[in-house]
Order: sequence, then structure tokens, then C-alpha cells
Amino acid sequence: MPDPRPILHINGLFLTALAVLMLIPAAVDLSIGNDDWLVFWASAVVTGFSGIALVLANRRPNMALDVKQAFLLTTVAWVLLSVFAALPFKFAKVSLSYAGSFFEAASGLTTTGSTVLVGLDTMAPGILLWRGLLQYVGGIGIVVVAIAILPFLRVGGMQLLRTESSDRTDKLLPRAREISVATGLIYFALSVLCAFGYWFGGMSGFDAIIHSMATISTGGFSNSDASISKWPSEIVLWNGIIFMSLGGLPFTLYLRGLKGSWGELWHDDQVRLFCGIVMALSLASAVWLAAQQGFAFWDGFQHSMFNIVSVITTTGFMSKDYALWGSFPVVMFAVILSFGGCTGSTAGGIKMLRFVVLWEMLKSYIRQLVTPHGVFQQRFNGRPVPADVPLSVVAFVAAYLLALFGMTLILSAYGLDPMTSYSAVAACLGNVGPGLGAIVGPAGNFRSLPDGAIWVLSFAMILGRLELFTVLVLFTRHFWRA
Repeated sequence: MPDPRPILHINGLFLTALAVLMLIPAAVDLSIGNDDWLVFWASAVVTGFSGIALVLANRRPNMALDVKQAFLLTTVAWVLLSVFAALPFKFAKVSLSYAGSFFEAASGLTTTGSTVLVGLDTMAPGILLWRGLLQYVGGIGIVVVAIAILPFLRVGGMQLLRTESSDRTDKLLPRAREISVATGLIYFALSVLCAFGYWFGGMSGFDAIIHSMATISTGGFSNSDASISKWPSEIVLWNGIIFMSLGGLPFTLYLRGLKGSWGELWHDDQVRLFCGIVMALSLASAVWLAAQQGFAFWDGFQHSMFNIVSVITTTGFMSKDYALWGSFPVVMFAVILSFGGCTGSTAGGIKMLRFVVLWEMLKSYIRQLVTPHGVFQQRFNGRPVPADVPLSVVAFVAAYLLALFGMTLILSAYGLDPMTSYSAVAACLGNVGPGLGAIVGPAGNFRSLPDGAIWVLSFAMILGRLELFTVLVLFTRHFWRA
């Protein structure tokens, strides 16, 4: 069994940081005389005491982690942080059960953006800020994990990201701490630019800040039940499109760009696939809306692109209720719920890297059928794909589909209709946010679902956020053997 002391020590540090973060919404609510500041203060005390106790009780000279400890740390961190981050939701004036509170906290930390809250437009600023902060720290957290940890755990083809960076990014930023700092600076700079764009488009300063955190983290929590559609400005739309896309692209390429290699951004295979899919689907949807729904082409194009980028980057904002656009757009959105952005970004889903590898495998297989004795090298960004990557990708996609269909069956057992069951699981497993249908669709929320379904979807969010195998490996006997 892995030594739990380093894991508990590091999680204690995380909880202590979370407690400090709780003081920010506490101060905001206190400044306007809202009683919820006491909830945030008490939650900070409980969380901080627990964190400090874990730190002091598990100190040791050597805090290095082996592979098993890294697996355990990653999963325990997201679960434990969600447990304590749920406290303000439980005791604030938002009337949530603990299941709903955990769901909202996990949705923020996994940057999913699914919500059980209603009446956001009139909600106290403290709770709105808390939602924004959770997805903001969750976004930077998953980028660091994706760049510095998952490639070394060889999860679902993520080792390909390690191979790609081995002779460039690793020399540029040799330690995980340096990667974290550099990524954090880029993340913050993009957030500031995004907030300014939203403010210039007509949002208040507070709304602009919260929505910028939701955009760069591809989290999707809004301050309005109507999401982005509350601000019908082209500036807001295109600001969202640009910065959601930037949040869904690999942050490793931004690190290289700072050293003068910006050309690699466009020549990256998964970036080109991402841009191609977005443009093709946006044009197809715009033509459909113009022909079938009477939209002006430009209006249909920009709203199509906004919502397609929102779903593919797993942000989950809505500029219009695309569930009302007709059969073709609804089926299209049902398919792309699981696509995801690029590996090394804040986006969830299967991700573009894996689709590139699957395409290379398909081409290689077809060529092998035609020329049985030929040798065909699968390539990613012009480099040979390591032999273990295709199997990892196939295993990941298979596990993803099994999890999707299995949890869809579980939700249907709670009496939910097929569309709600499927799209709710797809939205949570892919960290997208809204699903489809009248209940969990872009104009709905998850509040009416039974607590059992809420717990299943909470598990789906964490499972999808941590690339499935990081969690699933903990359920094997082999992992716990000495």
C-alpha cells in the first residue's frame, strides 16, 4: 500500500490554501452586509483547521512521490477539496442539500459548469464569486496536472505529450514548479484581457471578472440563469469565442511561444483539427439556421460558432438555446458533447490528441489492408508515435464509452428520459456543463434530479476531469498490493 503521509501532507496544504480562498467571498459579503460572510468564515475555519492538522501530523523529511502515490494524490485532492468547498453552498442562503452542494463544488473544481442553483441574477455576490474562484483554481490546477503529472503516469496516451515536450519544454522549464509558475502567469494574463473584453462589451466589472474566470478555465459558471444570452453584444460573443478557444488550446504551446516559437501553435496537429472542426460545424449550422430557421447568415454563424466553441472546449456558456434550433443542430451538439478541446488545456472530453492518434491508426490500418507487408509509421506533429500510445488511446476511448453508457443506464433507472440521462452523463463526464433536453439542456439545470443521480454525476465529473484511469486504477487490487 502506498505511504499515505506525503499525500495527506500535500492535501493539507491544498485545504489550507482553500481556506484562505474562502476569506475572499467572506470579505465581499461582509462589505455589503450579507450574513453569508459568517458561513464563509466558519467554513474557512473548519477547512483551515483540517488542513493545518494534516500538514502537521504528516510532516516527514522526504516528500518525494512514486507513481502510485501520484495516482492517489491526484484523485484524493479533487475529492477532498470538493468535500470542503461544498460547505459554503450547504450553509449559505441557497437551499441546497449536501449532495447538491458537493455537486456544485465538484462542478466548479472540475471546470464542468453544470449547476443546481437557480436565481443566479439575484444571488449574493459572495456565492457567485465562490463559484468563479473554484472553477478558476480548478482550471489552472488541471493544466498543471496535465502538463506535469499525467504524462508521467502514462494515462490514456498522455505520454505523447511528454514525448512532444521532452527535448523542448523540459529544457525550457525543467521543474514542475517552474512549469506551474509560467503557466499561471499566462493563465492570469489571458484572464485580465478576457475580463477587459467583457467589460468593454457591456458587462459590469464584477460580471466581467467572473465570466473571464469561467471563460479561461472553460468552466462556464455564469452570474445569470440566462448565461451569456443576457448580454446580447457582438463584442461579448466574439470575446467569448476567442478566449474560450485560447483556454481550449495546449498551454505548452504558449510556453514555447514565449521563446519565439509561435509558429508551432498553428502547425500542431490537434490545434489544426480543433480549428477545422469548429469552422466546418459552424458553417454547416449557419447554413441550416438560415435555410430552416430564418436566421440571417451572419447572425446564425456567430451564434453557431459561439455555442460550438463553448461545447467543444467544454465551457458550457449559451448565447441562444440551441436545443430549439431543430434536429440537425441538436444531433450535432449531442455528438460533440464528448469531443473536448486539446490535451494540455483546461478543456475536458476525449480531446483532440486522441482523435489525431485514432485517425493515424485508421489510415495505417487501411494501408495495411492494401499492402499487408508494408510498414506504415503513425505520426503526431511529424514525429513517430511511440508504440504504447495507440493502445493507451484505444483503452481510454473504450473506457470513456463504457463509463458513458453505464452511467446513462444508471440515470435511466432513476426514471429520467433517455435524452436527459445520456446528455447529463455526457455533459458531466466530458466536463461540458449543460446537456440537452428540457431538464438539463442549455436553458435548464440539474436541480430537479434526485440525489442519487446527483452523486452519480458528481463522480462522472471527477472521473472525466482526471482522465478516467487516474481514478479507475484505485479500484484495482493490483494497485493496493505492496
